[in-house]
Amino acid sequence: MTKILAGGVGKTEVTQTIKQLGIDGLEVTASSDMDAAMKLRVGQADFYLGTCHTGAGASLGVLVGLMGSAVCHTFGRTIPTEEQVTALLDEGKKVFGFSMDQIDTIAPLMARAIAARG
Repeated sequence: MTKILAGGVGKTEVTQTIKQLGIDGLEVTASSDMDAAMKLRVGQADFYLGTCHTGAGASLGVLVGLMGSAVCHTFGRTIPTEEQVTALLDEGKKVFGFSMDQIDTIAPLMARAIAARG
């Protein structure tokens, strides 16, 4: 079971959006950023999807500080392609930030790309 934690101001919406997809093998839970960082560090979670109003700073601030920038990526206000998401996952990124108004597009894209990794 792959565990995704959703955080930031849109954590409830991200959680609901991914759960509605009904993807087998994915578990998504709303979380605080501090709790997410701790769970990611000890292997109790696999990925973090953070949201804020711009998708730039607040969506990942704590996670970048505690996990390091090497595993973090923010989409900001852009919408990535499936290929871009796959490339980021291949690079070892586990923590992603995006803006609240992109949840309906990016959350399913991320969930499907993560699930495709098995």
